[in-house]
Amino acid sequence: MQGILYALVPMVAWGSIGFVSNKIGGRPTQQTFGMTLGALLFALAVWLIVKPEMSVSLWGVGIIGGMLWSMGQYGQFRAMQYMGVSVANPLSSGSQLVLGSLVGAVIFGEWSQPTQFFLGIVALLLLVIGFYFTSKQDTEKSQASANPEFRKGFSALTYSTAGYLSYTILFNNIMHFDVLAVTLPMAVGMVLGAMVFMKFHTPLEAVVLKNALVGFMWGIGNIFILLAAAKAGLAIAFSFSQLGTIISIIGGILFLGETKTKKEMRWMSIGIACFIIGAVLLGMVKA
Repeated sequence: MQGILYALVPMVAWGSIGFVSNKIGGRPTQQTFGMTLGALLFALAVWLIVKPEMSVSLWGVGIIGGMLWSMGQYGQFRAMQYMGVSVANPLSSGSQLVLGSLVGAVIFGEWSQPTQFFLGIVALLLLVIGFYFTSKQDTEKSQASANPEFRKGFSALTYSTAGYLSYTILFNNIMHFDVLAVTLPMAVGMVLGAMVFMKFHTPLEAVVLKNALVGFMWGIGNIFILLAAAKAGLAIAFSFSQLGTIISIIGGILFLGETKTKKEMRWMSIGIACFIIGAVLLGMVKA
């Protein structure tokens, strides 16, 4: 029970990042920079408390991974700006889960048993269906898909997914470091990546400093997913962390005023149900 309670923290913390940052405001560059500054402060605090062993390879991989993560987060913030949090976030999470699972299964051989292939394929199909319904638009809004702004959102999601996927593969499949040790190098890379997107013009404006709160949320989620994995196992921690997109959908509607028609609300309910089942099945496969 304690592990499940721990797992709820990253679900809420990571799932709230999109709508909290958009509620604070700012351009995607400012949101990303502010968030990475908060993550760096959090990582420094963790390092001072834990004082893990550091190596040159850990610093190198951590900084590269942080820059890739920053690319993913910047693209996600841009997509949210064009498409709304309740549409962009499930599409982003869905593409990461599906592509990440396929890469792990096909290239790195994470699925070796027939049961894993069966459950994995069913999970991926449910995720695809779920994210289709959560982002499906009523015919009343069908013209929006032809809107240049909406197409810009899909473009942003493309490089966002590339950044997140590369970061995930680097840490989960290629290099294996202690999460508490790599947090600080990664946070340094995150800040460097954000500075690149800002072309190294990084004024500490009020909206940037306010977005640092989101970085603390990210850091808290990182700590508690470790605690959840230790108490309840990786499957529970993984499954619950991925359910954060549901928080994003609800938060976008309740706190950002993103509107949904009755049809879209029904489709969204179907999508969320498929997503929950698919994420839990993927957790079982990873276990």
